[in-house]
Amino acid sequence: MTQAVFSSSTKVSGEELIPDKALIMSGYGINSEMETKEALLRAGMDADIVHINDLIDRKFRMTDYRLLVFPGGFSYGDDTGAGNAYANRVRNNLWNDLTEFLEEDNLVLGICNGFQILANLGLVPAFDKQYNRDIALMPNRKGVLECRYVTIKPAFENLWTKGIERIVCPVSHGEGNFSCSPEVLKRLKSQKMIAFTYCREDLRPADGEYPFNPNGSTADIAGITSADGKVLAMMPHPERAMEFVNQYDWTLQKEILKRKQLPVPSESINMRLFRNIVDYFR
Repeated sequence: MTQAVFSSSTKVSGEELIPDKALIMSGYGINSEMETKEALLRAGMDADIVHINDLIDRKFRMTDYRLLVFPGGFSYGDDTGAGNAYANRVRNNLWNDLTEFLEEDNLVLGICNGFQILANLGLVPAFDKQYNRDIALMPNRKGVLECRYVTIKPAFENLWTKGIERIVCPVSHGEGNFSCSPEVLKRLKSQKMIAFTYCREDLRPADGEYPFNPNGSTADIAGITSADGKVLAMMPHPERAMEFVNQYDWTLQKEILKRKQLPVPSESINMRLFRNIVDYFR
């Protein structure tokens, strides 16, 4: 079924309008660009998939966009550490553009490898707008790639998590074990920067127990925001489960809804995240 796609616009000077459009970063080893673009299109935001080399060569400008997305994958094979080589490419070639982008009323989303890139760049947690490497995504506790469905829930309500009770989607990573010092963890909690935590299907905390917490993350953390709330970094992949039938228990949920004489949705609960992004710019 074809869905209408539309974008709101922002006045920048005189009568000139710039559409609220997303820039999805691409590059060697990134593999979730198309899913991310489709999720944003369904939510109502157009997007361009742009190779990092084309940004460096000035064929595209970061400032022409309102949302910057670092999607999932294994950039540069993660050969020098997950997300590290890609982060260095950004830092060495696009850092001024990126900091200028962050000074405006724009948003940044990093998913899985994108989380690792943002952590290496210091864009999360970015306390007091200081871009230090205060957190790390360490190898999974079991030492293997985890590719499974997980349930996560918001820890605090913010522009990203508004109206979300849970998200059920895949993880696919070898280095997703969120780690930080006790001081950083205390600050993340006090400043309400923990966006999502791993939990059980009934929303009780995972309490570090496998497979509910698939990687051993400190405090069951699955995603955090920057201190100013404009950057979200998360390990699970909501863009890989956009459809209702992508949910692992969709057949059960369908029967429950039918017996309650309620409509069966076409899209998954995960789309709320992307609709929140579009709603922010409206």
